[in-house]
Amino acid sequence: MTDTPHDRGWVSKILFPAGSPFLAVIVLTGLTTLSAQAQTFTVLHTFSGPDGASPAADLILDSAANVYGTSTGGGAFGFGTVFEVDRTGKETVLYSFKGGQDGGNPRATLAKDSSGNLYGTTYYAGNLNLCPDAVNPGCGVVFKLDKHGHETVLHTFTARADGAYPAGRLVLDAAGNLYGTTRMGGDSSCTEFPGGCGVVFKVAANGHFSVLYAFAHGGQDGRYPWSGLMQDAQGNLYGTTPESGKGICCGTVFKVTKDGHETVLHKFTGAHAGLHDGWDSRAGLVLDTKGNLFGTTSRGGTFDYGTVFKVDKNGKESVLITFADRRAGGLPYSDLVLDANSNLYGTAAMGGRYGSGNVFKTNETGKEIVLHQFTGAADGAIPLAGLVQDTHGNFYGVTFQGGNLAGCMTAGCGTVFRLTP
Repeated sequence: MTDTPHDRGWVSKILFPAGSPFLAVIVLTGLTTLSAQAQTFTVLHTFSGPDGASPAADLILDSAANVYGTSTGGGAFGFGTVFEVDRTGKETVLYSFKGGQDGGNPRATLAKDSSGNLYGTTYYAGNLNLCPDAVNPGCGVVFKLDKHGHETVLHTFTARADGAYPAGRLVLDAAGNLYGTTRMGGDSSCTEFPGGCGVVFKVAANGHFSVLYAFAHGGQDGRYPWSGLMQDAQGNLYGTTPESGKGICCGTVFKVTKDGHETVLHKFTGAHAGLHDGWDSRAGLVLDTKGNLFGTTSRGGTFDYGTVFKVDKNGKESVLITFADRRAGGLPYSDLVLDANSNLYGTAAMGGRYGSGNVFKTNETGKEIVLHQFTGAADGAIPLAGLVQDTHGNFYGVTFQGGNLAGCMTAGCGTVFRLTP
């Protein structure tokens, strides 16, 4: 199976809603963007369908520079995969989802424990009688995959108080507890189907599932969290929501304590009435040693093509980059990487010289340097996921499309790449 149209329809429905500027021409402006020289870009693997298709989540690394990830489609049954790519580019499918009780169409970044077990979520499948969808039924699952490729479902979502449709990365703490978010479900006072504005959940090391926080408080706390979480040394969890509440622009940056108390650290105002701090954040956050949070919004900013932002420990937000032109790219959906020198690295899903996205670098001064421009061909296109960095400074990532353009309805099934600045 080389084409997975039902999977690609899912991505179009969820990631590219009606009116998305992904379908628009990115405008040219006078913004100065620097292109870095002497980058080494290598395609480690090109997906073809049976080995996975359309990866949309960040990779994770082990100490031997092997990378692990998920694909939203492809595999033996067309419902996505968990895969490994070694440092030579050899790919191994560790698990192919069947789209039943085991889950289907994983969108989230994996977590890995010291024993080599992988943990993740699937966006669909699980209990196929719940969250009915003509193509992709089921509300998703939390799963564990051991080093022998045996999958165990840790929780099946029901779209009730426990949530539905997990899309963001899991956090695994030192005690073996998992933390994540769901886009929907939770508090039924949020009446959109399936009732609920999403939750922050915990799966304890003993397998017990609990909801730490359910979004629903009159739009004041945010709703529909798409991003995963990051955790600080005290166990506090941080994330973003793309919306603030029913009919309310424009999303939040939030904190949830270990005992489930939520605080909104920043409310985005959007690209309206001269307010340009961004909106529709679907990416996770990174935290520096000073307590500053950094992230991206996929929309908003001066030209409505997204931003890179900073929220300090007092909740003050500042925009570091507002995406605007073809060279700068636009619509970042990705998490950022923060290095020891306070440089930030990420991906823009569209735009760039060839209209297929780029890899960029910036810092708190707001100067953007483009490290790679995707051509839409062999190197890939539409990098929805962010990057991961190894101890030698190399970055690894995936593209949602591109690669071998004969596959996945001639758009390509995506690539795994390495970039050495």
